[in-house]
Amino acid sequence: MSSESQNNTDNQEIDLSQISKKIGGFFESISSAIFHGILFLKRNIVLIGIIFLVGAALGYYLDKTSKTYEHEIIVTPNFGSNDYLYSKINLLNSKIEERDTLFLKKIGIKDTKKINKIEIKPIIDIYKFIDSKPENFELIKLMAEDGEMKKIVEEKLTSKNYPFHELQISTSKIVTDESLVKPLMNYLNKSDYYSRLRTEYINNVKIKMAQNDSIIKQIDGFLDNFKRTTNNGLKSSNLVYYNDNMQLNDIIKTKDGLISEQGVHRLEMVNFEKTIKEVSVVTNIKNVKNINGKLKLVLPILFLFLFVALNMFSRFYRKQMSKLNN
Repeated sequence: MSSESQNNTDNQEIDLSQISKKIGGFFESISSAIFHGILFLKRNIVLIGIIFLVGAALGYYLDKTSKTYEHEIIVTPNFGSNDYLYSKINLLNSKIEERDTLFLKKIGIKDTKKINKIEIKPIIDIYKFIDSKPENFELIKLMAEDGEMKKIVEEKLTSKNYPFHELQISTSKIVTDESLVKPLMNYLNKSDYYSRLRTEYINNVKIKMAQNDSIIKQIDGFLDNFKRTTNNGLKSSNLVYYNDNMQLNDIIKTKDGLISEQGVHRLEMVNFEKTIKEVSVVTNIKNVKNINGKLKLVLPILFLFLFVALNMFSRFYRKQMSKLNN
């Protein structure tokens, strides 16, 4: 028993000794690496300074000369023109990628080389999508039964039909409304089919508004006649007997509903000015995302990293070749 206990004690002492040596070796390697790093900086301090200055100067120059500007246009497609809008933007973006300057100039866009890309994204607003449209709400419910709601509302088939969409345009220089925004909107609204459809939509709304105004006038006349008769304390043979004023309440509710409907139609007429109606236009937002505008800081660090990496690789290569030769 005593012999086994002595062996266990010796083994534990050996294990602790090995662990202590490994820890000591680890810290020794760290201190050695730090020392070699100091020596490396001392030997190459001038070269490192030159690399840093060159990288900073080059980055400053690129920040000044290669700027990027973002432009955001929020639009609403009318008359069921959502698919038409997306197809037009896809065509335009393909022409930009192909650098088809003839096509871009033909549609009126100036300084075609300034444009880098154009994208369209839906503004996801499920409440606007189902607002006053019970069929849309039922559609969302039905689609959500077979999948996650978040995926459904962001799914391309659904999102394409939201009322508002954002055009994101990237250019290399500052643009004006005359050189970009107006030609772009003219291009999107150039469609014989949707122009005729717009005309009919507007005519239908005007007819409906005229009929609503006529009905509202009739209701006002009826109510005025009822008021005069009531104030005089007379009963007319032309008046209908109102049981607890229920029918009169229905007439007032009908008038209120028609007035609300007229308000909706007036708002529709504002949007119906164009097939693709711009809601908001914001241009010339300087892009400072990622490394844009930060090259004066990024390039010196990148150059120093490459310099250190090349030296480490060179040292490793010489060490391995020395081992191979020996």
